[in-house]
Amino acid sequence: MAGGVRRKSPSSPSPLWGKLHTLWQDKHLVLFKTEYTLLVVSILWLLEIGINVWVIQKVAYTEIDWKAYMDEVEGVINGTYDYTQLKGDTGPLVYPAGFVYFFTALYYITSHGVNIRLGQYLFAVFYLITLLLVFRIYYRTKKVPPYVFFFVCCASYRIHSIFVLRLFNDPVAMMLLFAAVNLFIDGYWILGCGLYSLAVSVKMNVLLFAPGLLFLLVSEFGLIGTIPKLSLCAGVQLLLGLPFLLENPIGYLSRAFDLGRQFMFKWTVNWRFLPEWLFLNRYFHLLLLAAHLLTLLLFALHRWKR
Repeated sequence: MAGGVRRKSPSSPSPLWGKLHTLWQDKHLVLFKTEYTLLVVSILWLLEIGINVWVIQKVAYTEIDWKAYMDEVEGVINGTYDYTQLKGDTGPLVYPAGFVYFFTALYYITSHGVNIRLGQYLFAVFYLITLLLVFRIYYRTKKVPPYVFFFVCCASYRIHSIFVLRLFNDPVAMMLLFAAVNLFIDGYWILGCGLYSLAVSVKMNVLLFAPGLLFLLVSEFGLIGTIPKLSLCAGVQLLLGLPFLLENPIGYLSRAFDLGRQFMFKWTVNWRFLPEWLFLNRYFHLLLLAAHLLTLLLFALHRWKR
């Protein structure tokens, strides 16, 4: 209209506003709908930074293996490559060569193992990296509701204890393992196998994942195509262990990969409810191994190839 006041056309809402509006409408479903997983895990991960700082500052550190680790790698630094001669406060060195290299680096970073508080913060970083890797694995499935991630991290006192109050080698091994799993998911099988072997070189218990990995490799590449991947895993172990193998091959293999080593009852958590005589019984160990192998077989037959 001539001479009239021109009305402004209503502007369309911005994409950000639209997302926020949808989020507010679905607020009661945020913990249950998988499309909000990234939002929830981001909040949890940021909360974990504060939680780890609080735990380190407020909860007393418990010395169990750290000093023994430092004694063991110090022996290597001083020129001892015979595994049968390497030991710490808690006994002989019983971890593969990757453990020695990784904890030698920590030995120097923490002023010969004395600066434990710095070590705790380094393990907090390992924890946060591991958490991201685990979150990504579950996120890729598109099946895990967001509320589950709270129980994966914030609700667990034990996981914080293992990482930042005990400084065990388990966190390092599992961080490398979950990194390998992420590489497998993305199709980087060679890099994944190399990283998996590195995880085994830090702690032998990562071998428990070997049957599942072998099944995946054979399914993906066939028997012949799997051989180079297994050769890579073996090559990593050989390369890392070479200085110790040249000095005393039997000593290295018997200590680093001792499949018959007895776990002490006083250190168990999961089996504390058992009497000690049963926990130490070899038949009980064989029963657990048989149950593990049977479970793997059932998964292979009924789940993994669905």
